[in-house]
Amino acid sequence: MFDTMTMTKIVGGFCGSLLVFMLGNWVAESLYHTGGGHGKEEHAAYVIDTGEAEAEEEVVDEGPTFADVYATADAAAGEKVWGKCRACHKLEDGANGTGPHLYDVMGRQIAAVGEFGYSDALASLSDRAWTPEEMDAWLEDPKGYAPGNKMTFAGIRDIEDRANLIAYLETIGN
Repeated sequence: MFDTMTMTKIVGGFCGSLLVFMLGNWVAESLYHTGGGHGKEEHAAYVIDTGEAEAEEEVVDEGPTFADVYATADAAAGEKVWGKCRACHKLEDGANGTGPHLYDVMGRQIAAVGEFGYSDALASLSDRAWTPEEMDAWLEDPKGYAPGNKMTFAGIRDIEDRANLIAYLETIGN
């Protein structure tokens, strides 16, 4: 009556039908879904501004300041974060890679490695020094810190990783 091939066809047909219905449900949800849920922002036909959003924005906690995090930074943890920089930078004095060497970088003037060709964006900042605060701003968003610079790195978003890396860089050459 039912052999293996017939059972395989029945189970396959059932599974295929189930997949078609699930796909149809997914398409219908994406086309006709207007409410929130699933982490999406709720969209309404008419929005009335009650000012609650502004009140909520004022209460948002921005977390600890860089100075607070830097006071407890761990250079050993920063050595692990250094792996993100290693592809382009060297720690040996005078050994430039794609980027300038970072030997004794903390406290050094920005764009001060003579044998490295800096972008105009960084060269224009040569009157400043690499302080922990300057380095934090650079590491967080290099393109925002010096628009037009050559560094393709997107930045380090985690404030603790940045503080740890800066603490590690202070141990190199100082």
